[in-house]
Amino acid sequence: MHDEQILGYQPGNSLIHSLNGTTKLIFLLLVSISCMITYDTRFLLVICIFSLILLKVAHIKWKQISFIVKFVVIFALINLIAVFIFQPTYGQTLYHSKNILVNAGYFTLTSQELFYLLNLILKYICSVPLVLLFLLTTNPSQFASSLNSIGISYKISYAVALALRYIPNIQTSYWEISAAQQARGNELSKKATLSQKIRGTLNIVTPLIFSNLNKIDTISTAMELRRFGSKKKRTWYVTQSFNLADYLVILIALLSVIIVVILFKVNSGRFYNPFI
Repeated sequence: MHDEQILGYQPGNSLIHSLNGTTKLIFLLLVSISCMITYDTRFLLVICIFSLILLKVAHIKWKQISFIVKFVVIFALINLIAVFIFQPTYGQTLYHSKNILVNAGYFTLTSQELFYLLNLILKYICSVPLVLLFLLTTNPSQFASSLNSIGISYKISYAVALALRYIPNIQTSYWEISAAQQARGNELSKKATLSQKIRGTLNIVTPLIFSNLNKIDTISTAMELRRFGSKKKRTWYVTQSFNLADYLVILIALLSVIIVVILFKVNSGRFYNPFI
């Protein structure tokens, strides 16, 4: 039932699938860092739209990412509420002005606070699609060989590939255990209350983490017995060289960093202030 919800590599023929794994990692890191550094709403809006377009280009279906997106949305809402509760005047401090929308004493809502919270939401929208694109369109083996080709130790590259492969395995195990629990009468579906879902999820996740730690130890032992890491170099079954499209994508990522630096000077800081 949940095969299409597994958050792992999904083979495809899109332009994004054809890119080198290292290219996608560089793009993810540079663009995400740019979005985290700046609070320029104009830049964040452009990256948000661009990220959503990339999801469409990669032919990513909603049911493939719905679970993680819903989780991120809930986390983001909790974060926004916490930010507002602990410091509802932070926006007016940042933008040096105060336009009251709702007068409620300590919890008075201003345009400046609302604008600051909007920027926080945009940061989530910028980063989450890029992370999902990387996980769903990057072949772990190709990614590992690409990292090794640019000078990163093959031990580290192989560890990254194992981590990417383990993500869908853990999810598959979770859904299988969940289905088995429901077959035994432990309700974990949409019919269950929030407290039942939380308690049931914890009962599954806790032993699952420990069992996977044992699997990791087993894999490490097996690799040591096969003398993994005894040589300075190794060959790869799957390799992918950089092409023109890869260099263009890296150039776009570098351009985003340059734009943020320029905006930092234009805005005299990280924040774009429309209230001046």
